[in-house]
Amino acid sequence: MKTLILALLAGAAIGGATWAGAQQRSAPELAYQVTEGQNLNAFLRDGPVAAHLLLRNGSDPRILVAFPAGNSGVGLWFEPLARPATWRLEQPPRAASAPGVAGPQPAIVAVASIDAPRLRIKQAVLSSVRFLRDYQSVGRFPEALAVDPVVTGDTITWRRARLDGAPGYLLQVRVRAGRIADGAITAAPGQPIRLEITASSGETPLHGLTPAELLNAKAAADPVARNALRFLSYREKFLAGSWRFQTYFGRDTLMSLRLLMPVLQPRAIEAGLGSVLARLDSSGDVAHEEGIGEFAVVDRRQHGGSGDAAVLDYAMIDDDYMLAPVAASYLLDRGDRAAAQRFLAARLVDEGIPGKTEPAGAALVRNLRFVVAHARPFAATPAVDQLIGLKQGRMTGQWRDSEEGLGRGRYPYDVNAVFVPAALDAAARLLAAGLLDPYLAGDDRAMLASASATAQVWRRRVPDLFRVTIPAADAAARVRGYAQGLGIPAAPALAALGGKPLVFHAIALAADGKPVPIVHSDEGFALLFATPSAADLDTYVDAAMRPFPAGLMTDIGLLVANAAQADAATQARFTPAAYHGAVVWSWQQALFAAGLERQLARTDLPPATRSRLTEAQARLWRAIQATRATQSSELWSWAFADGRYAVVPFGAGKQDVDESNAAQLWSTVYLAVQPPRVSPAPGTQ
Repeated sequence: MKTLILALLAGAAIGGATWAGAQQRSAPELAYQVTEGQNLNAFLRDGPVAAHLLLRNGSDPRILVAFPAGNSGVGLWFEPLARPATWRLEQPPRAASAPGVAGPQPAIVAVASIDAPRLRIKQAVLSSVRFLRDYQSVGRFPEALAVDPVVTGDTITWRRARLDGAPGYLLQVRVRAGRIADGAITAAPGQPIRLEITASSGETPLHGLTPAELLNAKAAADPVARNALRFLSYREKFLAGSWRFQTYFGRDTLMSLRLLMPVLQPRAIEAGLGSVLARLDSSGDVAHEEGIGEFAVVDRRQHGGSGDAAVLDYAMIDDDYMLAPVAASYLLDRGDRAAAQRFLAARLVDEGIPGKTEPAGAALVRNLRFVVAHARPFAATPAVDQLIGLKQGRMTGQWRDSEEGLGRGRYPYDVNAVFVPAALDAAARLLAAGLLDPYLAGDDRAMLASASATAQVWRRRVPDLFRVTIPAADAAARVRGYAQGLGIPAAPALAALGGKPLVFHAIALAADGKPVPIVHSDEGFALLFATPSAADLDTYVDAAMRPFPAGLMTDIGLLVANAAQADAATQARFTPAAYHGAVVWSWQQALFAAGLERQLARTDLPPATRSRLTEAQARLWRAIQATRATQSSELWSWAFADGRYAVVPFGAGKQDVDESNAAQLWSTVYLAVQPPRVSPAPGTQ
């Protein structure tokens, strides 16, 4: 398998106990449980064993185990039940070993019971998490991966080698209370079904970052977030989330690094940045996601190739412009020039191509060239069609990466109004600092020297292209109608509008340049990466912080989208059941909070603007703290009853398009993003 790591990190001795030692210890390195909605989640990391066990309650029970190793997993789905059933985890997962095609391989063993009279087996899937994810969402997976169960006495076993003959996967269920008959497990009268679950993957284990390598003393004492971050943090890379995204995602890594940076140890920051730099393509484009393990085997065969080298996806456009400002934050703002030089000089190793290495600094320069080259056309001809648009044939390209996330727009607000100028500014800063001098060649210096002037054009000309102004009467009428359709009160939102026109930045521009009129939380990016004028802060922070459905604020958090001002068809696609609809994403709240803190640190703002920002900060933190128990989740939805909003776990509703991750990398950022230390002044609450 192709592995991409920073040589500086790869050369270090791997800490922690051996596999045998892990099995002999009374306590594992990391073990914790989280119940979210209908999912009971148990996490384990111990030596080479790292796994997430998910037991699904309700009328559609399932057992699923996801392994960070190779982004692999095993899952067992049962036929729908006549009445909902509940799992009880009697013995949490422990590290073990299981027989594989090449000898013993890491495994977990757990014991669980369920109060169902009968479980009829529907389907088992053993492969890449991406194929398990597909089966869960659309009920399909490649036919070549199918495996029949073997029943021996009280035990059902599914076992298969990887398609290329490499060590594969095992799922074994031993019935400790109940019996097996006719493809089903039946309970004894008056008793629950009790199962011993063994799950194993033969993919190459990752090497976890130790607590001393991960966080410094500034990190919040939040055990839930600390556990989630630790489970997702490895020397090779950070995982985006578990169970559904147990591998590298460029955007998730970069945004998490930026928000967590004040509390991360240098070793952890460099592991994350190194993983991004190592996956750049030859032009400097940042890889969005990697397909590894059996997914890579299948994908390469489908395209006429062979092998299991990682398949890297470069379809996203936002991550390309995130790398420079995040790298500059680490290399320039921490005040350790020697450490920055060491990092840039460290070799990135591509183990899939022996001998092909380059310093991290050279890779970073390649990305900066990419940034400047793609920004120059708009600077020369400031027109909509010169903006950074989604790649041809795609409806996704930034973090709102569901098909409807941008309201079918082509030019995202965050990429064009925030990230491109931020990346250009970072390029200019890095060049001026001299850190890149050893890695410049050809016309690199002249090209990067143009970054500052190019950034000025983007900052001056782009935001107004996204500006939406809706007359007061029209805005109020749409708010009333939208609120009625959702069954929520309109009065607080109408009062916040105050009879004035509604002004906000569109979430995106359509291909013809028309704004997509959706109020959105991406203003947080401008707060964290830009320096808006006082007037813009007044206008656009207010737009987001007004009560929903005029703005985005609810009792249970800041929504990521509000389609009240859009047409009915768009509103129907941005419901509380849509992945990027009228829902709360934990990290987007943290982004906004961190951005407000950054703006309040400025000394050039007038008192009235500071007062607005302080009030917004207090209101946002009240909502964040009201949902503290859900902070490490990916996202959540809501219901309105008895005059209040209430949290509904995303994925718990029948209309929800998917389910959230119980551990999400960028939802752990509250370890660094913490409430203001000084209470807001009287009268601003």
